[in-house]
Amino acid sequence: MQIISVGAEAIIYKEGSFIIKERVKKSYRNEQIDEYLRKFRTKREAKLLHEAKKAGVPVPFIFDVDDYRIVMDYIDGKILRDVVDKLDDNFRRKLFERIGEYVGKLHKYGIVHGDLTTSNILIKEDKIYFIDFGLGDFTKDLEDFAVDLLLFKKCIRTSHYRYENEILEAFLKGYCKIVKNCNEIIKRMNEIERMGRYFKRGGGD
Repeated sequence: MQIISVGAEAIIYKEGSFIIKERVKKSYRNEQIDEYLRKFRTKREAKLLHEAKKAGVPVPFIFDVDDYRIVMDYIDGKILRDVVDKLDDNFRRKLFERIGEYVGKLHKYGIVHGDLTTSNILIKEDKIYFIDFGLGDFTKDLEDFAVDLLLFKKCIRTSHYRYENEILEAFLKGYCKIVKNCNEIIKRMNEIERMGRYFKRGGGD
């Protein structure tokens, strides 16, 4: 067993060709509440991954789900956060345009990722995979979509500021190819940002 990461709510580890996300018991929580939350969040994340794939968004394939664990295929890719600076300019623009299209498909299908950053996107050759839907949800609320976009915008501004304008322009171009009312969502995103009402969705994973 190779531990990949240890988060506030879950441990992710690799066993053979599988990645396993296991939500661990929290001693500070009431035992019944803890059990309910872990089961609920595990089931919801598995459903989000399943529905994202149906929406045409590349995500890890799920092999098994139990009360607290999701067993997925291991994608031997690179975390996008670590390679943005190394990409050819033209490839970078095309890549983020495709990412925008995929996020558009999620939103069109009524899914928000909840932690939309370059740390949760894998690149394998020229293929894109979205991972970690632990903070995701099902919604039709435009404000939820706007917050998802704002999360991404803040990530780019913080971690990839050298390419901020280029990346966001390409991303939104792709997004607007898929989402008909994208201008309304982008306007809402800008309003939330100006009003300082940005927040991270849900409980930490």
